[in-house]
Amino acid sequence: MAVRVLRQHQVTFEPHLYTWEPRGGTRASAEHLGVDEHLVIKTLIFEDERKQPLCILMHGDKEVSAKNLARALEKKSVSPCAPEVADRHSGYQVGGTSPFGLKRAMPIYVERSILALPRIYINGGARGFLVSIAAADLARVLSPKPVDVAI
Repeated sequence: MAVRVLRQHQVTFEPHLYTWEPRGGTRASAEHLGVDEHLVIKTLIFEDERKQPLCILMHGDKEVSAKNLARALEKKSVSPCAPEVADRHSGYQVGGTSPFGLKRAMPIYVERSILALPRIYINGGARGFLVSIAAADLARVLSPKPVDVAI
């Protein structure tokens, strides 16, 4: 689904396959591809206090401050979804979640500094599959709302 969305929006991308490791996260994928983990963007599915999903894009070497994200969104609280709940919301398996082609419409937020990067590596919709794209294309296709919530 993600690749279909990228092609539909005429995004130039380079596919990168690697051996997916359970619990390896962005560190493992960055090592496999020989790139800085800061350029590998993770796609995380959170829920607010009303169980409404949202997607947050974060640098691989950073974490999301749920407290700061809730404050930025003017929510009482937000927290990461359990893997099976994230799978249901996104239509992807955790470890292979892409912000492109999400099954359920939800707001998408991005750590502001990601938008300043020339090129990023982001999940292409399957475990062990990243695509490198211009951060400008991410902004153009998804229109994510920038936030400052990295820790």
